[in-house]
Amino acid sequence: MAKITKEDALRYHSEGKPGKIEITPTKPYSSQRDLSLAYSPGVAEPCLEIEKDPNAAYEYTAKGNLVAVISNGTAVLGLGDIGAMAGKPVMEGKGLLFKIFAGIDVFDIEVDEKDPEKFIQVVKAIAPTFGGINLEDIKAPECFEIEERLKQELDIPIMHDDQHGTAIISSAGLLNSLELTGKKIEEVRIVVNGAGAAANSCTQLYMLLGARKENIIMVDSKGVITTRRTDLNDRKKPFAIDSDMKTLAEAVNGADVFLGLSVAGVLTKEMVMTMNENPIVFALANPNPEISYEDALSARKDIIFATGRSDHPNQINNVLGFPYIFRGALDVRASIINEEMKVAAVKAIAELTKKAVPDVVNAAYNLKRLTFGREYIIPKPLDPRLLTVVAPAVARAAMESGVARKQITDWQLYENNLRDRMGSDNKMLRRFYETARQNPKRVVFSESNHLNMLKAAEAALAEKICFPVLLGNEEKIANIAAENHIDLTGIEIINLRHDREEGRRINYAKTLSEKRGREGMTFDEAYEKMYERNYFGMMMVETGEADALITGVYSSYANSVEAAKEVIGIRDGLKHIGAMHIMNTRKGVFFLADTLFNRHPSTESLMDIAKLTYSSVKFFNHEPVMAMLSYSNFGSVQSGSPASVHEVVRQLHDTYPEMCVDGEMQVTFALNNKLRDEKYPFTKLKGKTVNTLIFPNLSSANTAYKMLMEMGMAETIGPIQMGLNKPVHICDVESSVRDIVNITAVAVLDAMVNEQREWNNKAQEM
Repeated sequence: MAKITKEDALRYHSEGKPGKIEITPTKPYSSQRDLSLAYSPGVAEPCLEIEKDPNAAYEYTAKGNLVAVISNGTAVLGLGDIGAMAGKPVMEGKGLLFKIFAGIDVFDIEVDEKDPEKFIQVVKAIAPTFGGINLEDIKAPECFEIEERLKQELDIPIMHDDQHGTAIISSAGLLNSLELTGKKIEEVRIVVNGAGAAANSCTQLYMLLGARKENIIMVDSKGVITTRRTDLNDRKKPFAIDSDMKTLAEAVNGADVFLGLSVAGVLTKEMVMTMNENPIVFALANPNPEISYEDALSARKDIIFATGRSDHPNQINNVLGFPYIFRGALDVRASIINEEMKVAAVKAIAELTKKAVPDVVNAAYNLKRLTFGREYIIPKPLDPRLLTVVAPAVARAAMESGVARKQITDWQLYENNLRDRMGSDNKMLRRFYETARQNPKRVVFSESNHLNMLKAAEAALAEKICFPVLLGNEEKIANIAAENHIDLTGIEIINLRHDREEGRRINYAKTLSEKRGREGMTFDEAYEKMYERNYFGMMMVETGEADALITGVYSSYANSVEAAKEVIGIRDGLKHIGAMHIMNTRKGVFFLADTLFNRHPSTESLMDIAKLTYSSVKFFNHEPVMAMLSYSNFGSVQSGSPASVHEVVRQLHDTYPEMCVDGEMQVTFALNNKLRDEKYPFTKLKGKTVNTLIFPNLSSANTAYKMLMEMGMAETIGPIQMGLNKPVHICDVESSVRDIVNITAVAVLDAMVNEQREWNNKAQEM
């Protein structure tokens, strides 16, 4: 991770609008009627409903999705007691994390009060506003009393994350570490260095999971906590052991687990060397751990090591827990976050680590392939599956333990709702997958010695959306798979260069040469092409031995297109093919074309692109509202590209009056309904929201969709081929595994429609 300077941090927090969070309206407010509904007189109606039934606040207000992050600034990060106001940037940051990871809204509240009783009264007084309360950065021992009292006296979820967040995430890491080392939690010796809020909570949760109190040694700044000491407060006394040990070095000797929640540098290499075999060391002091990563690994080769840092493997990060724990608790309107819910979160996080890691996570951390092991004992914070794994586990535990006031009965629907809430998935893409699973097809992956293509075939089979067929050398593919832990079980591999494929090559060559004979293709030329993967694979699709083909991750798209035109051919009535990207944005789904093939389209090719895009958008179950884009509006420039687009629109209006299309227009007018309708009231798009953008050339289309992607403003599906007789889809060379699997789902749908079309044609012939 790049070094963060003071200047960088101050600039980040001050530039633009100061701070990190804001309030955004969720209801219309543009008209007087809207304002009358939002405030007076309309607001009186929900007020009266809530007066009759306080629980109605969950139906008519934001309470059910609103958490307070509350602090008095007495223990802020590693900065100590810096005061309530100075802690505000941290509380805003916590609010940001709640929002981006779990879709939870937050008010950060800084209370300038150190007296526990007064602080409790302040929080109780404002509690009706919130669905839950996250206590933050409150020093021990006051934090214990504050949390316990508030949990007793309020009926909403309350959690001091500094205590329980670390406990939950480290517990998940501990369970997985013990599994990897073959040790049992009830048998291991655990040393906890530090005796503050987090250490206390971690120890309690470890014991709840099976660790024995007699096997735990706690150490504070004055040494081992024993019954011989007379300086122990009520929070330390329960962990006092009957022993003559005094130092950390004595405690660590022969230990299986070290948990550090203290200060940097207290654990030495020599101490680590005295631990049992396969030692587990969680050095969680921030920003610098109790022992450095380099020292820990040089001391023991058999160590499992975790820190709180993001620049080393196994980061114990509270963000893996608190957003999803509150999400699950809020969604069932839990009255408390109890031990059962915390244990459910621990087990859900631990189990998620053992599942195959999505490509998006590997890419986010610039890793080749994460797999469960000594350097991957807990999920990465950017793993999108945490929301749909941890939140349901917590919600279910709340229901089963009797603290939920709302029941979830359809868990699949709940999981879908979680995805929709975060935009981490979209209804359209889920529908593609669900439809493909109903009738999976044989899909050829022609460039199967490319790692992403091979991973995509594995993932597509696991998703049950197709039966993959890999083209290439079996030995080479097997070696790549073995090196990258890819399971090829159930996947067919065809080596088109084997002698046993001679008959197929001859038959394919005959078919192709007969089809293209009048375009000059001889049998010998066609036979030579059958040694090329794209030609061979496309002939499998053309002859019906496969249903679709995916290519393009390293071959030239121009060569792939040429092969597709020769083997598959362009649909009747068209002279051009096109490509479209589907962009899933916060403002909805948009369809962009042509994003891949036609560099400088003529009027004729733009006509074909518009027709293809229109039918493709309908194929994806959307009603096309199309804007033909340019740098001018409605004839204001009467030469060059704008004139071509203008002419295309005229022809479309004349020939296809049912099409909702207009232009040429600048993208501002395409996407701003009010501005467009006021300035150009004659447009065929009046009163409609554009969802389809046709670009005047490849450069503008390609730039637009890639800019949206790189700026994080959209998820993409594509490129989607339009215009070939059968499903051949050509990926971008930079396509990720996820991109390829998404295109595979589209290809299967394409094949299903093509199959239906062929059946209909045969029926008509009969």
